[in-house]
Amino acid sequence: MDSPTSSFGLLERIKEGDRAAFELLFEKYRRRLAILIYYKLDSQLRRTADVDDILQETLLRAFRSIDTFHYRTPGSFLSWLSQIAAHVLVDTARFEGRQRRNGGERVRFRSESNPAGPEPADSHTPSRVLAEEEGYASLLARLDSLPEQYREVILLAKVEGLSTAEVAERLGKSREATALLLHRAVARFRSILEAKA
Repeated sequence: MDSPTSSFGLLERIKEGDRAAFELLFEKYRRRLAILIYYKLDSQLRRTADVDDILQETLLRAFRSIDTFHYRTPGSFLSWLSQIAAHVLVDTARFEGRQRRNGGERVRFRSESNPAGPEPADSHTPSRVLAEEEGYASLLARLDSLPEQYREVILLAKVEGLSTAEVAERLGKSREATALLLHRAVARFRSILEAKA
């Protein structure tokens, strides 16, 4: 049986109407989800869209549709959140395209990248907590310093939580080649951590 703080236990509490359980569940995944969002943003969209805003919209959509989620495996909740984030990114890109054509302006909440923006009504938002966390920017910088194939395999295996077989399928490689690539990527990432320490 899962402990009350596991994803499954928190999902059960949410179904019973415990709203605080949703905050705990998101807290468990927010950093990994923010990293996924950051790397799913293309370079052009990164200039106008804020990870915090996309993260907040992803959470809002997840909260509204939590009843549609069905727990299958330990990684299924993050996978579900990742799919929602992908839809939010597509919607954001479409919105940005329309705004460029229409010349409209989008108002973004105050954040580290937008200090002059308005304050959200609830200042203790998950994205605000994320922005306050010091290690986030440092982690992204370290991931950025990896070769692309190393970063990709780490994101799939360690951030999204996919199995080696699932990562191999996504990359179009054998399971053994994927395991070796992941081993080398993790070793390189550790060497970067040690060099910066």
